Amino acid sequence: MNTEHFQAEQSDSATEKSAPSSVDLVHQLSPSAIVAELDKYVIGQGEAKKAVAIALRNRWRRQQVQGSLREEIVPNNIIMIGPTGVGKTEIARRLAKLAAAPFVKVEATKFTEVGYVGRDAEGMIRDLIEQSVSMVKAERSEEIRREAAKAVEERLLDLLVPPPAGGVSFELTDGSDQQQNRQQRELMRFMLHEGTLEDKVVELEMEVDSMPALHVMGPIGLDDMGINIHDMLSGIVPKKNKKRSMKISDARAQLLEEELDKRIDMDAVVKDALHRAENSGIVFIDEIDKVASKGGSGHGPDVSREGVQRDLLPIVEGSTVNTKYGQVKTDHILFIASGAFHVAKPSDLIPELQGRFPIRVELHSLTEADFVRILTQPEHALIKQYQALLGSEGVQLIVDDDAIKELAATAARVNDNVTNIGARRLHTMLSTVLEEELFQAPDALVGAEVHLSAALVKERLSAIAQNVDLSKFML
Repeated sequence: MNTEHFQAEQSDSATEKSAPSSVDLVHQLSPSAIVAELDKYVIGQGEAKKAVAIALRNRWRRQQVQGSLREEIVPNNIIMIGPTGVGKTEIARRLAKLAAAPFVKVEATKFTEVGYVGRDAEGMIRDLIEQSVSMVKAERSEEIRREAAKAVEERLLDLLVPPPAGGVSFELTDGSDQQQNRQQRELMRFMLHEGTLEDKVVELEMEVDSMPALHVMGPIGLDDMGINIHDMLSGIVPKKNKKRSMKISDARAQLLEEELDKRIDMDAVVKDALHRAENSGIVFIDEIDKVASKGGSGHGPDVSREGVQRDLLPIVEGSTVNTKYGQVKTDHILFIASGAFHVAKPSDLIPELQGRFPIRVELHSLTEADFVRILTQPEHALIKQYQALLGSEGVQLIVDDDAIKELAATAARVNDNVTNIGARRLHTMLSTVLEEELFQAPDALVGAEVHLSAALVKERLSAIAQNVDLSKFML
């Protein structure tokens, strides 16, 4: 067995999988190119895409500015105004993915003013830094995964073929025991590469955390205050070793995590994560219209809503938040807020908060033509999703163009007559139309073709779609 051959194969495989970082990619993207990327996932809403593309490019432009002026350039936070289901969250989420930026989505209604039970507004920044740490750690893990995988292989070989009592040398020697051990290891190495030992059970010694789970009673937990009591006490309480029997496939995953943890410098990870969160982080605040005061009487719910706004204000305008990883400055984090604003208006927000969201874009209700495009054009279009789901059962789903038009027309009509929930209506309708096929697929439809026609869509939706009262419950 030629182990160099296998190592070369692994090297080639690792090279093929490596790809340029999206952080490097976004630096090469102009605002028009960013919009083109967003067009792959979100239909229409050109104004909103243009606004977020400029905001993303401005972050890179700011990094090119030299001297103290760089710190004075703050992001232009955005308010997206539009009904539910038109792409507000998807635009922000795809933007963050494109920029390889830490991203969190929060609901404004989950926060309460200080003194009441509810989430602390600073919690969104702690969530952001958690995302950033996870992102940076995952990137560092990919960089050293090949090296860690080699170490895991040697540890697995030690479990399968324990070294001789005097230790094993891989240099050619006259010792028959060492020579036999070496040959056995090479045989096991070959079998590991071939995947023939994945179900073999080995005994693995693992570190077990002996710290009990601690819960703090009260409206605000220690995590909300940026304190991790588990980490504080884990150095005091020693960990225990425990032997567990598991398959090679499971042991490899466990050992790989251990080897990666050994090699990752968490101090460097945290430093990089803090910098990334502060300079590239995106916080999406949904339903901000629900905490807007509608010119109320000065007491009751309106006062509470205004209290939430005033708690959000220092975070959005720039402050320092304590987290378990250190202090995070929010001055250059991009905040994108959204709301339907059916009852309240952006002008109903307190003036100070309005001023911190200088860019306002309106997202329009989706038309029948938009629904046709949503069903077919995006890279993860709904039709493609259901074809993949049924395809996993060996069932081929064929959808006529007329069926797609009928689905789009029905979705637009129900949105107009009942409640406008945008593209989410299509999920409900497709699952309703294909309910029987999704139910029967594993038993009666294996290897079959399912033909979805306009007539079938009408048949399965007509009674529900034409009855407004029934549509409220079913669609």
